[in-house]
Amino acid sequence: MAGVNKVILVGNLGKDPEVRHLEGGVSVAHFTLATNEYYKDKQGNRVERTEWHNISAWRGLADMADKLLKKGQQVYIEGKLRTRQYQDKDQQTRYITEIIADEISMLGGRPQNAAGTGTEANGPVAAEPQQSFRQEPELDQLPF
Repeated sequence: MAGVNKVILVGNLGKDPEVRHLEGGVSVAHFTLATNEYYKDKQGNRVERTEWHNISAWRGLADMADKLLKKGQQVYIEGKLRTRQYQDKDQQTRYITEIIADEISMLGGRPQNAAGTGTEANGPVAAEPQQSFRQEPELDQLPF
């Protein structure tokens, strides 16, 4: 039986996606996602813990992320964990664990405007309907 590598996250974008275009026109977007959890410590104080996740999206999903996603926006991410290694400038081997996104859904409304008021000239920002985008597998990735 094959293993399962599936991650589901709901959080807020830590920065706008950074998109690169590789050989052959393939695009890749990288951004961070913050997830928060809350608990009470021994003294009964509410404590917030933030976990930061590195997200990568490829091809059409990367193009969608570039056009529609902005810092602070709440999103649903579905994908898989991947760890890769690279050499830093001092030739030290470094490892990074990231989520390779298969699906991205925008949740709630748009991020607040530059003034941070959450309003526009015509009144409050209306919540957008949820939009979801999915990465289609390449033909050579199909399981049959």
